[in-house]
Amino acid sequence: MTLEELVACDNAAQKMQTVSAAVEELLVAAQRQDRLTVGVYESAKLMNVDPDSVVLCLLAIDEDEEDDIALQIHFTLIQSFCCDNDINIVRVSGMQRLAQLLGEPAETQGTTEPRDLHCLLVTNPHTDAWKSPGLVEVASYCEESRGNNQWVPYVPLQER
Repeated sequence: MTLEELVACDNAAQKMQTVSAAVEELLVAAQRQDRLTVGVYESAKLMNVDPDSVVLCLLAIDEDEEDDIALQIHFTLIQSFCCDNDINIVRVSGMQRLAQLLGEPAETQGTTEPRDLHCLLVTNPHTDAWKSPGLVEVASYCEESRGNNQWVPYVPLQER
């Protein structure tokens, strides 16, 4: 491996860590400010009513769920809608870390069903010009990825 290849690998890993941290920061800030829609069906309803308020769509799945055909169909439809409406899309893994970030209980007591964290929408109402540093970083990464013909970039969330 040449020096240039080593530097490129190191830069890519560092960029991925930066983007992963930005996604985490963005999710926490969006939830705190009530700008986060959680769940495949809830997200579909919002995009049907007000697609212009959506600034980012996160599709979350772990490796053990990759074979879930119903979920893959939902993802395909959501991705298509997002592309048609110029909504940035990011695919993430690390469902346990995602649940941690959003304050989900570690185990449900059987009385409440855990929220569906497979689709998350970050919204920015038209009356507001919310600028989160995390949102700017993630949007920049999405744009850079599209320039490299990667229409749905992947970001792993690291367990802590």
